[in-house]
Amino acid sequence: MNVCVFCASSQKINQKYIDLATDVGTELAGRGHTLVSGGATVSCMGAVGAATRAAGGRTVGVIPQVLVDIEVADNDSDELIVTTGMRERKAAMDARSDAFLVLPGGIGTLEELFEIWTARVLGIHDRPLVILDPWGLYDPLRRLIENMHDAGFTRADVFDAIAWTTTVDEAFAHLEGTAKPVRPSVAELEEP
Repeated sequence: MNVCVFCASSQKINQKYIDLATDVGTELAGRGHTLVSGGATVSCMGAVGAATRAAGGRTVGVIPQVLVDIEVADNDSDELIVTTGMRERKAAMDARSDAFLVLPGGIGTLEELFEIWTARVLGIHDRPLVILDPWGLYDPLRRLIENMHDAGFTRADVFDAIAWTTTVDEAFAHLEGTAKPVRPSVAELEEP
């Protein structure tokens, strides 16, 4: 399976997020999957690619020319696709992927998440979409979506389109179809 991993490129984040990306890359390769990523060498994006290759896995990087020009391209990728811009990058990543895994990240990661999530809710694709969030970075987002649903802005199937996980094993169970997504409740989100 080709698994697209959306994750951080910030170099100002806590090491635990980079370690998580490393663990994901190692697990991905160990399960025989191919990594599709944003094709950069920095932060979580670089860590997931390097870990996948170190564990014997194949990597496909997709990066816009503007980032190649500032020398962050993962030239060690088994396949490096250079696009003209960000929209083409996302389209190429989408076209190459059988499933999507979202790690903690910033606004770029959120933008990628929302595009794939919306497409799934609309029935444009039915590929697995999983968030792996061990430390609760996305808990406010979960609450926001729950509130939007309660206010009538989203359909109930918005929750069926995504799995929220906290461990690497749980995330891969959802990606591989051996687990069933569960809608988060507000009470669950408010637990310490």
